[in-house]
Amino acid sequence: MPDCVLALDQGTTSSRAILFHRDGQPVAAVNEEFEQILPAPGLVEHDPEAIWSSQIHVAREVVARSSLSPENIAAIGITNQRETTLLWERSSGRPVANAIVWQSRASAGICDRLKADGLEPTFRNKTGLVIDAYFSGTKIKHLLDTHDGLRQRAEKGEILFGTVDTWLIWRLTGGRLFLTDYSNASRTLIFNIHTLDWDDELLGILDIPRAMLPQVRPSSEVYGETDPCWFGRAIPIAGCAGDQQAATFGQACFEPGGAKNTYGTGCFLLMNTGNQPVASQNNLLTTIGWGIGGEITYCLEGSVFVAGAVVQWLRDGLKIISSSTEVERLAATVPNSGGVFFVPAFVGLGAPYWDSYARGTILGITRGTTAGHIARAAVDAMAYQTRDLAEAMQRDAGIPLAALKVDGGASVNNQLMQFQADILGVNVRRPVVRETTALGAAYLAGLAVGFWQNTGEIARYWALDSEFKPRIGSEQRETLYGRWQKAVERSRDWEEP
Repeated sequence: MPDCVLALDQGTTSSRAILFHRDGQPVAAVNEEFEQILPAPGLVEHDPEAIWSSQIHVAREVVARSSLSPENIAAIGITNQRETTLLWERSSGRPVANAIVWQSRASAGICDRLKADGLEPTFRNKTGLVIDAYFSGTKIKHLLDTHDGLRQRAEKGEILFGTVDTWLIWRLTGGRLFLTDYSNASRTLIFNIHTLDWDDELLGILDIPRAMLPQVRPSSEVYGETDPCWFGRAIPIAGCAGDQQAATFGQACFEPGGAKNTYGTGCFLLMNTGNQPVASQNNLLTTIGWGIGGEITYCLEGSVFVAGAVVQWLRDGLKIISSSTEVERLAATVPNSGGVFFVPAFVGLGAPYWDSYARGTILGITRGTTAGHIARAAVDAMAYQTRDLAEAMQRDAGIPLAALKVDGGASVNNQLMQFQADILGVNVRRPVVRETTALGAAYLAGLAVGFWQNTGEIARYWALDSEFKPRIGSEQRETLYGRWQKAVERSRDWEEP
């Protein structure tokens, strides 16, 4: 009998692989960072080969470290940074350009033109998304527009498009499988979340050939097997979901109203809304959570572009810490931010503002401001941005937020989690297993091969690590939040279109 499921979690700044036991506990994990390519302000790229090489390296390494044989692995589940856009040659598998990362504003001009042409309602009604450079569709158009002859080759089926999941599955199977799942497809701006197919009208508007698009499949299903060369035997690939949907699944948010927030490179708040999409009136996104057994689960989502990435900037840009783990200690050198507010709009603002031209702002600096105050304000910004999302989500869903489940790298920061509870005014619940993105991918794969029987079994494995309760009064809470909103307004519309 197999003992584990292998999850491949390909993120924005690192690739990781985790083996999970039947009780949902991690057996072994390996992580590897890779290079961020920053050609100009607001632009973010990755080398597709670096994505692949780092991911396959950690996958093979985690199996080796665990001392398990490949026969002990029931299936592989894949989760990935979403919206990041890759184009490659069908014949050779070679990328034709760097991947355009979800954070990149490379296609902001295209989005401006689409909105000026009055097309926002068309895209919104079909995809549940706003027109923004965040999503894959305008990134595809940008690549096809800026590389001579590429669109003609794509029309012939010679050039393929994929988000990172598609790229990894293609490489793992030696080019035998060209597919994505419903959750990743729903983030492209060209997938109709009602008909569950690529939308010909939207493809026509963006001039994207259908021939370059992958097949769209459920999130939990045996798609095929890996090439035996990678692990010594063929292992079923049986689960796939975008990272935030996978984390929602891993947090066992299986009922409408269940919500989680992930503190990663960005910050992502998702709420399960059941089997019907809820149209947002407050600048959130309507997205597919997952598709299993012919049933689609929809979510409302709020996306923050820069959350944990601000800590990396403190390390690599400002150089006031030498490792990301030092930020909590530095921020603890002061009782609060000393009136400093840090809006980390390095690549614009996501929900609920959708301002591609906002830029990072630090306000309230005085002669008494220290590195500790800057660090504290940077950490606090994650909590303030989450409050922005929670306010909009409660209005859309008509459901008050009773509590918030949290995960992701920055959720280990107790100071941040306490401030999050303070500024939201609700309890914040952190699970024992914090790598819920990888866990969700493992659960989706394990369900497809019978390693786990149903979501009821999975829900029983969720276990509480810590619960943070609000410690400040409503007057102080609203005063702080009002100052944050004032700071955000100062950051907006800074860059020229």
